Amino acid sequence: MEIKPIRTEADYQTALKEIETIFEAKANTVEGERLEVLSILVEEYENKQYSIPYPDPIEAIKYYMESRGFTETDLEAYIGNHVQVTEVLNKKRPLSIEMIRSLHAGLGILAETLIQPYVLAH
Repeated sequence: MEIKPIRTEADYQTALKEIETIFEAKANTVEGERLEVLSILVEEYENKQYSIPYPDPIEAIKYYMESRGFTETDLEAYIGNHVQVTEVLNKKRPLSIEMIRSLHAGLGILAETLIQPYVLAH
């Protein structure tokens, strides 16, 4: 297979088949370098064609809370008082830039997720 940009689904499938045949190639060999280049091309194609959108920011916060056993009280250090936390979680108050920074720095929630637009409840 000639190495070239992956522009179509057929190119993509061909590259995947080639990767499958040389998957065990050792580094610093011709096949190893071929595997590395093909992997980069496939990854770039997948990022463009199959990108996964970021989740709703509030749903991401709720997931974080649930997966770590956090309560609304635990979020007060990052969002504000209990009323503010409740309003944010019920989408009655938008996340401010300071809340986003705090949630990202303190809890590690991706800033890219937290800055996504979402609809506030009426």
